[in-house]
Order: sequence, then structure tokens, then C-alpha cells
Amino acid sequence: MTIRDSSREYADIINLPHPESKKHKRMSMRDRAAQFSPFAALTGHDAAIKETARLTDDFTDLDESMKRNLDEKLVLILEKLNEKPIVTITYFLKDLRKAGGSYEASEGWIKKVDFYDRLIVMGDQTRIMLDSIVDIESDLFRKY
Repeated sequence: MTIRDSSREYADIINLPHPESKKHKRMSMRDRAAQFSPFAALTGHDAAIKETARLTDDFTDLDESMKRNLDEKLVLILEKLNEKPIVTITYFLKDLRKAGGSYEASEGWIKKVDFYDRLIVMGDQTRIMLDSIVDIESDLFRKY
């Protein structure tokens, strides 16, 4: 069967107008195209791959001299706490989704040091665990 033969088969309907529904309005071209657009068969798969690829750091334990140095800095800050010296605290923040975490820095004044819960509360309400601190910097240390 050739193209010419097949067109003869439909000669009686080929020039008829396209039927229009009286109940439903015609679908827009955009909505029609959306019917054929690709879909995500594996919902959340891309997010899972990105999460796996996201890198985290490991916490490096401080040696005794570094711990002693941090203790001395903290004692000096506690002596001047009412003066609200500006400090920059570098600390390790554990990742909530996977092993490891990241090193963060918080700058500001220390509102409170809670030795019972072992944390520092900064003026902006940032809470830093004492055991996660790796460094403290301040102009206060340069004076002495």
C-alpha cells in the first residue's frame, strides 16, 4: 500500500472539521506539551547523590599544649567578660546527616560560659560546645 492508496481510504473524513467538545474547553498547547515531558522516575535520587558527594571534615583532636593554650585564653576572657571583648571562636560543628562535620567561626562577644553544660553562648545566641573549640582569637590576647 502506498501513501496515495492510504489517502484514498480516508478521503471521506480527511477534510471534516476537528470535533470540539461541548463539555470541555480545548487544552492549551503548553498543557498538551507537558503531557509528554520527562518525569523523575526516582524521586529524591538526585538529592541523595548530592548528599553522598557532599564532603565533610573529620574532627582533629588537640594535643595537650593546644588544650592548655585554649584554657589560658578562656581564663583571660572570663576575667574580662564584663568588658565584652570581641572574640573569634573556631569550632567543629558535627554534621547532622553523616559522619564528620565542618569547621565554623563565630565572631562577637561572649554572653555566658556554662561549665555545667560545657558550652559558650555568644551575644548573638550562637551556642558553642567547649569540647568542639579548636581556636580562640582576640585583640585581648595581644595586650598581654
